[in-house]
Amino acid sequence: MTEYPRELALRTILLPRDTNAQGTVFGGVILSHIDLAGVVQVRKLNPARRFVTVAMDEVIFHEPVFVGDLVSFYTQVVHVGRTSAKAQVCVFVQRTDDADGEEVRVTEAEVTYVAVDENRRPIPVLRASQR
Repeated sequence: MTEYPRELALRTILLPRDTNAQGTVFGGVILSHIDLAGVVQVRKLNPARRFVTVAMDEVIFHEPVFVGDLVSFYTQVVHVGRTSAKAQVCVFVQRTDDADGEEVRVTEAEVTYVAVDENRRPIPVLRASQR
């Protein structure tokens, strides 16, 4: 089995427009960033392919995200099939009020993507020379 590295795929600071009535960042905003971070990693398998999201499994919110937190999305490809690939995305924050800069794990998910052609039909993730 091929071992894929865990890498920083995306880093951002979320804004007041991203918050809910409780003053924390909407889960949907985090989900959108998880989706983007995952596809950044999966596209490295074959940059010439288009990938679409087909599933987001077991999203677990451990801690809230607050406005001003530095949010980092670490990704790792955990499975490559014929037409699909799965990425594990782990989300950490550095709190604005934490002088130590310690990262706190806030969310994680596995996202499945399928490689598609111009007609949105599944195609192999890897070229024949990559298999």
